[in-house]
Amino acid sequence: MANLGKSIVFKGDLTGDEDLEIEGRVEGQVKLPNHQLTIGAHGRVTAQVEAKNVVVVGHVSGNVTASERVEVQASGIVDGDIAAPRLLIQEGAVVNGSIQMGAAAAQSGAQSSEKASDKPAPPEAARKTG
Repeated sequence: MANLGKSIVFKGDLTGDEDLEIEGRVEGQVKLPNHQLTIGAHGRVTAQVEAKNVVVVGHVSGNVTASERVEVQASGIVDGDIAAPRLLIQEGAVVNGSIQMGAAAAQSGAQSSEKASDKPAPPEAARKTG
């Protein structure tokens, strides 16, 4: 599993062919179509996210699309839409956006995230937590 540490700031399109854990900051687009993406406790992602499985422990501002599963843990925050066939949201997690589930959710979510990539992410100050 690859790891982007706490001190790493990455801006641009991030793609890969292995599992990835993000503990730093990523801005742009993240695509791991056949692997798992984990946004760690210190991770701050401002991007359109597409992966096989996505686990959010930190903060994502942008749409999240998974072909298999999305998990938002208790400390996780998603400011954006989620599309996945399976979804787990733990008590205490925050999701500000729409949720689309079912067999075709990941495919239609990927299409809508391409259209929404021009839309700016919600400002941090406008976010309400718990």
